[in-house]
Order: sequence, then C-alpha cells, then structure tokens
Amino acid sequence: MNKPLSAYDALIYVMVMASAVDSTMNDREMERIGQLIGFLPVFRDFDDEKLISVARDCAALLAGPEGLDIVLETVKDTLPSRLYDTAYALAVEVASADLSVKAEELRLLSLLRDRLGLDKLTCAAIERSAIARFRKG
Repeated sequence: MNKPLSAYDALIYVMVMASAVDSTMNDREMERIGQLIGFLPVFRDFDDEKLISVARDCAALLAGPEGLDIVLETVKDTLPSRLYDTAYALAVEVASADLSVKAEELRLLSLLRDRLGLDKLTCAAIERSAIARFRKG
C-alpha cells in the first residue's frame, strides 16, 4: 500500500476495525458500513466502487504484526482533527450493528478514544445516542 490514504479511507478503516476486532466481520456489520457510506454527508463524494479495495487494504494491515496499532496511528495521522468524533461515532455504529457490543469492541473504542484524544463526555454522548437509536420498541 504505497498510495496515501484519504479521509474517506481512514473512516472506512475505522469501521472495518470495529467490525473485525472480535475476529468476525458479520453481515449485519458489513451492511451497516454500506448504509453509513450511502447516506452520511461525510461520504458524499466517495466512490462506492472503492469500498471493497479499501476494506481489503485495512484487513491486510490488521492481519500483520502490530496491525491494530498501525491502523490506529494511520487513522490519526490521516484524518483532520475535526473528523475524530465522526470516526468514533462510526466505530460505535458498526460495533452496535449486531445489537451487542463485545469486550473486544469496547476495548477498541477505548483505544480509538485515547489515540484520537477524544474526551470521555463526547464519547459518552456518542455511545448514548447509539443506545437510543438501536433500542428495540
């Protein structure tokens, strides 16, 4: 992977990490990634045809030595700071997609929060909004 990442790529990396961190990338999580890319304004100019290759690049990095740390640092270095909370919100969305958040996903969220320097109140608000959105009636 020699080409520089775009902000789109970094945000997709965050979602792929959130899906893959528990060693399974289930259909519900992958479907949620596609939905988010399809309707969020931050992805307005993203070419959907690139999604698979970006996800594969991320998965390859994650599979390597110190993969998680490398991807977290890559995301931090690539994203403008104004998108840090967006990245965290995307991770929460994907982790919540299967209606259960596993310990590995919670750990990733903590690592992402710390790496991006997000404050706990902002993260708590993002997490609480996901609980409200995914609550069953």
